[in-house]
Amino acid sequence: MHVKTDSDVTSSVPSSPRSPKRPLYYVQSPSRDSHDGDKSSSMQATPAYNSPTESPSHPSYSRHSRASSASRFSGTLKKGRKRNDKGWPECDVIEEEGDYGEFYGRDKGLSRRCQVFMGVLGFVVVFSVFCLIIWGASRPYKAQIAVKSLAVHNFYFGEGSDMTGVPTKMLTVNCSVRMTIYNPATFFGIHVSSTPINLMYSQITVASGQLKKYYQPRKSHRTVLVSLQGERVPLYGAGASLAVSADNEGGVPVALVFEVRSRGNVVGKLVKSRHRRRISCSLAIDSHSSKPIKLKEKSCTYA
Repeated sequence: MHVKTDSDVTSSVPSSPRSPKRPLYYVQSPSRDSHDGDKSSSMQATPAYNSPTESPSHPSYSRHSRASSASRFSGTLKKGRKRNDKGWPECDVIEEEGDYGEFYGRDKGLSRRCQVFMGVLGFVVVFSVFCLIIWGASRPYKAQIAVKSLAVHNFYFGEGSDMTGVPTKMLTVNCSVRMTIYNPATFFGIHVSSTPINLMYSQITVASGQLKKYYQPRKSHRTVLVSLQGERVPLYGAGASLAVSADNEGGVPVALVFEVRSRGNVVGKLVKSRHRRRISCSLAIDSHSSKPIKLKEKSCTYA
């Protein structure tokens, strides 16, 4: 028999696919997290496993699981992302749990209170300006007063004594003053009153009277009559001069002094128009005549 050489044996080995299967291996590159200094030692052949449960507990598997979970999480986030004008992704804002209705309610309530306050303040300002205009328009309407006459009903003087028993001249006077009052206001009436109307002789009040308060409508005239009375008024040192004046034909010089007050309610009691007229009239009384003494315009001053 022919002896086969080694070369013939080698060449006779068929490269057939029926040859027995060899185990498959793959090379895994070294991880970045590896702390081994030798790169060549990290290149080891690791058998492939069909499922994660068959693989050993190796750092590569944990990294693979973390990467896969992170990819799944990022996938869910991408669903809610949007793109802004610059192309940057925008993530959905996670709303915190909690009811902030109280705070919003307070803000709304505060703004509502501010609006109400501003409305009330504006109304007050407008109404104040309106009242000021009405008050200014009512200022020129002063009551016009004119003293017409003084009628002397009784004028008697004689000897007597005062309350302390001091002897002096005594005077008794009974007279009445007639005057007219005109209200020129076109849109409000007036309430008229006066201070005591005094008939004075040598700075001594010998008779006094009071005008009763009354209401006078707008654009109206009224004539009033006020009675003045003085009974047994002590004159002291002025009694001698009074006796001389009574004997003279000129009469006894006296003066009427009083003040007339008028008040008009323009806008209820909120806006009022008040005026005062101080009146002083000089005249002479003839004790022997009972005729009313007519007063001229020059005889009285109205301030």
